[in-house]
Amino acid sequence: MRRLLILLLGICLLASSLPIQAQETSNLYSSWSVYFSPNGSCTEAIIKELDKAKTSVLVQAYSFTSAPISEALLNAYKRGVRVEVILDKGRKREKNSRADFLAHAGIPIKIDAAHAIAHNKVIIVDGETVMSGSFNFTRAAEDRNAENLLVIRDKTLAAKYIENWQDHAGHSEQFIGKAERLPLH
Repeated sequence: MRRLLILLLGICLLASSLPIQAQETSNLYSSWSVYFSPNGSCTEAIIKELDKAKTSVLVQAYSFTSAPISEALLNAYKRGVRVEVILDKGRKREKNSRADFLAHAGIPIKIDAAHAIAHNKVIIVDGETVMSGSFNFTRAAEDRNAENLLVIRDKTLAAKYIENWQDHAGHSEQFIGKAERLPLH
């Protein structure tokens, strides 16, 4: 019996150390998927959801340097989806920030300077899908960092996140961007 317990404990420890790329579940009211980085397809999952957007995409981001995610936001915007972004005040100075790219493409960008750090990492799609977790919208988050992304399809939860997004938008200032136009690609 003792050997069996030790064997089971060993199997559990081994299983808990294996990388998990994605898991999903659903019920009548909601569904979710979870992704882990590095190299856990977090960026790919975000782009997949943005590509399905029909009416709106609301973003809150601490760090935002991901070219693929900003391109997916631009593509949604070009399809007629309302895209709005709130960034932490540090993004005005961040090297490689995609704030200028998005602002010069016509996407409204706001800067949340009311907090020491606006550390949110949230994307809300069509008022029913919420993407959140520790995952920053950066290449490093996808390729090098230990991060997580939870994609939840639940209108009730999305409504709570939209309410929070609107609260932050209310005290944020409009970001104009640098004077020169940046190339779109």
